[in-house]
Amino acid sequence: MMTPAFAIEKVVALTDPTLEQRAKNLSLELRCLVCQNQSIESSDAELAVDLKILVREQIKQGKSDFEIKQFLVERYGEFVLLKPLFTKQTSFLWMTPIIFLTIAFLFAYLYFRNMKRKQNNNDE
Repeated sequence: MMTPAFAIEKVVALTDPTLEQRAKNLSLELRCLVCQNQSIESSDAELAVDLKILVREQIKQGKSDFEIKQFLVERYGEFVLLKPLFTKQTSFLWMTPIIFLTIAFLFAYLYFRNMKRKQNNNDE
């Protein structure tokens, strides 16, 4: 049986430090499908190790980050991305915080404007 410490040794660092950093950055953007709330970079699960190896192989082949992500999305679904892409299906997910902040600022503005009017009416 292979322990996670031995599994990590299967990931061979790329010789070019720039490409290795790129592989690590990309691995931070990909979700471990076993751990789910962890990136493959920080996971020791066997699938995460396999995905780290796959990312490095694709970088060696000259694929762009976008192409690698697209390959993984086609294979595992959009869930593999820690940050979902902005698409028609995910637009509500991305827009909800903006909508709530806008509503909160609007209510705060109206509240303080109303308080100022009441204060001005009391002064007269």
